[in-house]
Amino acid sequence: MKPSANDRQVLAERAAKALFDPDRTSQGLGMRIISIAPLTCTVAMKVRADMTNGHAICHGGVVFTLADSAFAFACNSEGEATVAASASIDFLASAREGDELTATARELWRGGRSGIYEVTVTNQTGATIALFRGRSHRLGNRPSKAQEFP
Repeated sequence: MKPSANDRQVLAERAAKALFDPDRTSQGLGMRIISIAPLTCTVAMKVRADMTNGHAICHGGVVFTLADSAFAFACNSEGEATVAASASIDFLASAREGDELTATARELWRGGRSGIYEVTVTNQTGATIALFRGRSHRLGNRPSKAQEFP
């Protein structure tokens, strides 16, 4: 029997909680999950002074980490333990201290144990800061931590 849309949503929420609760990196950078649904996730973060580089712009590694976190929550949203196999990013504009960045991840393709996800990172005005593409790999029969939550 195919799970209902509600069951899939509940599983996505449980999976996000199971991954986010012990994720000290995402929490330490001040990330917040804005929305989670099957195969998609939106995460936001405010750029702090300690996230800027010598050019007074947000460090590219911080932008990548935001996108990677949204990617992780999206590709684990169906309760199967999934990891990144590869990822790339194109930086399109700078972000500065005080900017509110939002990363929205969505699945583009799935085949076998692999998936391709696209993440768009925007600022508070809606300007696109970066485009990230990640390839996921499901770990087979290994259950996700989502199954530990009631």
